[in-house]
Amino acid sequence: MKGTKSPPGFQEMLSFPLVEALLGRRSRRFFRGAEIPDGVLAFKSRRKELPLTELEKMLVVSACGGNTSWHHLIYRAARYAPHLSNYAGAAGGRTFPSAAGFHTSQTFFTDDDGVYLLEMRDAPAFADRAADGSLDPEAFLANVRQRVRKIGDGRLKLPSEVPFTEPHNTWVFNKPSTLVVIPVGDLSQHVLLNICYMLQNGLVLFDDVHKRPIPGIERFRDIVNVANVWPVTFVEQWSLSELTVELGASCYPGTLMLQAMGLGGWMFNGVDPFAMLGASGDPEAPGLGFRYDTDERWPYPNPTGLEGVMEGYCPPHHPDMRAAVEALCQRKFGPGGPFHPDTPGPWKDSRKVRSAARAHDERFKECVAFQAQYLYDTFGKFPATVPAMFLIMYLQAHHLDLDFYDEFYEPGAYLKTHAAHMERWHPEGSD
Repeated sequence: MKGTKSPPGFQEMLSFPLVEALLGRRSRRFFRGAEIPDGVLAFKSRRKELPLTELEKMLVVSACGGNTSWHHLIYRAARYAPHLSNYAGAAGGRTFPSAAGFHTSQTFFTDDDGVYLLEMRDAPAFADRAADGSLDPEAFLANVRQRVRKIGDGRLKLPSEVPFTEPHNTWVFNKPSTLVVIPVGDLSQHVLLNICYMLQNGLVLFDDVHKRPIPGIERFRDIVNVANVWPVTFVEQWSLSELTVELGASCYPGTLMLQAMGLGGWMFNGVDPFAMLGASGDPEAPGLGFRYDTDERWPYPNPTGLEGVMEGYCPPHHPDMRAAVEALCQRKFGPGGPFHPDTPGPWKDSRKVRSAARAHDERFKECVAFQAQYLYDTFGKFPATVPAMFLIMYLQAHHLDLDFYDEFYEPGAYLKTHAAHMERWHPEGSD
């Protein structure tokens, strides 16, 4: 790193082959200090627990959620050409893709010292790309460091035991010395963006739960064919699927980084998502501490956000759905947004490109808010049939105990980077 002496493993990581990372990717769960108490792979580590260094931690988190300069946007749709497509929610790109550039997820993580948020979702590009398309990895990492916000002391309080954790993860998940990356998606915002997308493309919602059009939707005949509909459950399940891909895709670069660095770990979903968000109902297991509501009409609690940290685009974080729509449009078209003329970008004339998108007018916003408010009033929440906040995939990183793999596996169970990790990243020793 600039101004400091980085370990030899850092430069080796920068040149680690992509294909080797792809072919070498495996879930490697047994870490230093771990124990499997019984069964055919029973083993107790003789090594001391070793937390990730600050550099190691930032590299993994950067891979999962770092800014990668400007988002290139979607260029054209025949329905409203020559205007630029205006779907995107963020001007900056990250290490993972998002449906139509919505970018509705945030990256949380925890270790022995605390719980953190990487505030990168609406961050501007940290740098422009060089002529060959490259970015400075040290500047990339420095940008992540600057955007880490600590939101709690000590390791995330979610016991690694049933019912919070699946039985096969109780011995390994969220243990001392491990790093856990937790991408969280704002499904309320994602559904709202998809309602905007639908309206731009000539569609409105149909309440297939109650088998009826949205009462009063005919008042918008002047801007849309109100007989051209998509069912509410389809739109919300589609949005859930899109967001699930985003959350999983944000963890996958982290798994490749583990191979390049020689760290153990794996991506997984074996944790109760509602308990993780804060809706366990157990004060000893507050998780991330999001506020939530319950209702006899709903099969599960509905987490809506964490005040001042990550708030859903729905009540109670907004007075009503019209206010949520206004906030959404401010994100898209306001200062720093992807369609504000003063937001820099990767084009030779970025002002001209960003100005080519039309902002949603009052009639458009009224129609979107009308549909969203109907869902909230009818079902008691927004979205109607899926959670307002959602998570499914996690990445855990830790230092491998090679003794376990040498004891039970044929050679090849870990890569040369794992074999050399302690020497190349911790030359001062640790045992």
